[in-house]
Amino acid sequence: MSGVDGWRAVAAATGPADRAAAEAGVRLGYRTAGLPEPERIVWADSPRAAMRLLADPQGPWGADARGRSVREEVRSAPWAAERARLNALLGPQGWGRRWALTGARLWENTERLAGRIRTGLVEELAADPAGEAEARLLLLEAVLGQHDAAWLCAFDTGEDTPLEGLAAAAGAAGWWWPYERLAVICERPVELHRDEAGRLDRGDGPALAFPDGFALHAWRGMPVPADFLDGLEALTPERIRDEENAELRRVMLEHYGYDRYLAESDAEPVHRDDTGILWRMPLPGDEDVVMVEVVNSTPEPDGTSRTYWLRVPPDTRTARQGVAWTFGLDAQAYAPVRET
Repeated sequence: MSGVDGWRAVAAATGPADRAAAEAGVRLGYRTAGLPEPERIVWADSPRAAMRLLADPQGPWGADARGRSVREEVRSAPWAAERARLNALLGPQGWGRRWALTGARLWENTERLAGRIRTGLVEELAADPAGEAEARLLLLEAVLGQHDAAWLCAFDTGEDTPLEGLAAAAGAAGWWWPYERLAVICERPVELHRDEAGRLDRGDGPALAFPDGFALHAWRGMPVPADFLDGLEALTPERIRDEENAELRRVMLEHYGYDRYLAESDAEPVHRDDTGILWRMPLPGDEDVVMVEVVNSTPEPDGTSRTYWLRVPPDTRTARQGVAWTFGLDAQAYAPVRET
């Protein structure tokens, strides 16, 4: 695997893992670290399934049976050594430029996704503070496989390189847990839905789903309950106002449309001038929805004039102030020669 686009594809890959390639990569990673290969490799359908297997005190792979974690030797130490080598070879500025052109281009999206998976795992598996601590400790022992694409992208991971095994495993499977006598490797997601900004986003099902049913639901990056999405198509202004969770209410408003919400909520205009009409709608426990209604002065091909709704800060007091804000100006400085 090479190139930013190739590693971006790895990070976003869905569907069945290439189990043979992943196992070969894991075994090579152990050998490269100077360790004996794991006695057993076990597959799990998701990180949730892997953590349940590892956390089960009655299961066959408790702490004594699997041995200590070797993540430091297999993943962290080779990565640190390669970074130190490149930093010495290229110098700090050269390394910075290399990172900017490679891993930095993938880091935000892959780290955001991995963080959401971690949060979802802790929320689902931890029933109390002790369970949360145990879950977080297990997460520290994981190698992120495909979601390590950002940092792998910055290095040479070809044949006979120190990171060859890690790269092979990442290109073929999801997260994995390395121990002295056991390696647990996870399948990749079966579904991944993101918006143009790379955030988890889907309005009619899970945004991220694994073969065993472990899933995350989100709307434009905002985590939402699974049953919350089912009601989006039947929203009413009353239902939106009655929602006590301010973050979920914002999701509802985005889906419903701020302009539609104002139009159907009997909102009253609070100011008019030659730039447009300012509307304000109070929301319990949240900032007001404030929007400027403006009419495009350039007619459409059919001769009609299109109306636009611009959301503006809640402290906006006049339509001119709101329109000016959208151009990064104050009301006094906003004086267009010709409005469009």
